[in-house]
Amino acid sequence: MPATRQRTDTRPRVLIDTNIILDVVLGRSPWEAAASRLLDLVSRSRINGFVSAHAITTVHYLVERERSRGVARTAVADLLSIVDVVPVDRADLLRALSLEVRDFEDAVHVAAALRVGAEWIATRDVRHYRTSPVACRSAVELVALLAAPT
Repeated sequence: MPATRQRTDTRPRVLIDTNIILDVVLGRSPWEAAASRLLDLVSRSRINGFVSAHAITTVHYLVERERSRGVARTAVADLLSIVDVVPVDRADLLRALSLEVRDFEDAVHVAAALRVGAEWIATRDVRHYRTSPVACRSAVELVALLAAPT
């Protein structure tokens, strides 16, 4: 049997919900500032930022629809330069179905967070994740919690 791989990176792991990304890319006020600060923590390697694979396609689709294909491509490329993408497979989808999370897309985010051992899910819709086994916090809460000097 292969040895269990120890996690050597001790930075907090945060799965970032689609709405946080869209708040930044689409300049959604009043949420944009806190969401930008959270993504800045990821870009400065203060936290490990993760995005589930299906969120990438959703971001591209919504940004292209609201802005343009060029803006969507740039947004996705910029995002991919700072976050790790969590692949979502059959097992994750089945796990999402078994969770007591009302919205299936949110349940898939939870399954992705569980897959990577995320401590938190960053979302603007904390109430949607009330039954999540992974703690959920707003961007404002996480920035306050994680931006403190270590």
